[in-house]
Amino acid sequence: MYIQLSYIRSYIYYKMKIEEHIISVNLPSHKKAILNLLITSQWLNDEISDVLKPFDISSQQFNVLRILKGRKGRPANLSSIQKRMLAKNSNATRLVDKLILKNLVVKKICEANKRKIEIFITNEGEDLLNNLNQVVESKEQSIINQLTADEQIILTELLTKIRNNE
Repeated sequence: MYIQLSYIRSYIYYKMKIEEHIISVNLPSHKKAILNLLITSQWLNDEISDVLKPFDISSQQFNVLRILKGRKGRPANLSSIQKRMLAKNSNATRLVDKLILKNLVVKKICEANKRKIEIFITNEGEDLLNNLNQVVESKEQSIINQLTADEQIILTELLTKIRNNE
């Protein structure tokens, strides 16, 4: 019951117009835009987390599995995983340790350099990731298909423009 009520509350919260989220409706347009980006980002994270929950995988763990699979059998280390993480403040060590407990990744000592730890995705991890990719792809499609192909391109260009303004 708690999960259902929590889901309903968050659904209602995210479906509100941006003006309903803010106390001061006289905010400048740039503040409304930033607030809208933050709310939408959190909503997207929640939507993806919800589809991963039945698999007992967090979105950060999912990200680590995708990074490792992208290595195509080559080892990764904690530093290279951390650099590729979507959430830069994630604790890669803790995430890898949790995935090890689930038999989804393994750590091995490098043969050439005994001080180096190499991390690999297991066959079980790859199988789970293949299933997760289908589920997540379906969810992403249902979200983004609300926009036309042209709108998706424009949105991508605008978001890239914002990020490149650093």
